[in-house]
Amino acid sequence: MTVLATGSGLIITSTSFPVDGNIPTKYTCEGNNTSPALHIESLPAGTKSLAIIVHDPDAPMAGGFTHWVAWNIAPMSNIPENFKNGEQGLNGAGKAGYMGPCPPSGTHHYHFMVYALDAKLKLDKNTNKVGLEKAMQGHILQQGDLIGLYKKVK
Repeated sequence: MTVLATGSGLIITSTSFPVDGNIPTKYTCEGNNTSPALHIESLPAGTKSLAIIVHDPDAPMAGGFTHWVAWNIAPMSNIPENFKNGEQGLNGAGKAGYMGPCPPSGTHHYHFMVYALDAKLKLDKNTNKVGLEKAMQGHILQQGDLIGLYKKVK
């Protein structure tokens, strides 16, 4: 079942997990570390690229932990599972690409934030969340946030 999440215009859903629902193990450190499929509705006219940030504000470190930073994704309604196109920036571990949820304890909230931008961004491949957020300033047409939950099984 797909449930809608909204935030400043974009509607983000996933066939992988419901809003505020549990993220299946497949998409975590206990599974395949595969990014879940995302569906984006209401892309505004003039969208030149998309950006994604997946962030865990509950992580026990200042500012939380970033699991995925990606930009210059062609405007599309469906971002498939295990997506590796666009530019893959550095996650909180300093590695490029998606890193699945892996909370040390308890249930954490994971924000899958998608941004519709009016430009393609010229960024170094070593750009992290802070760098991407700075570069997006003044270019965000709309954004949306899908929240999933995860607690380690083992």
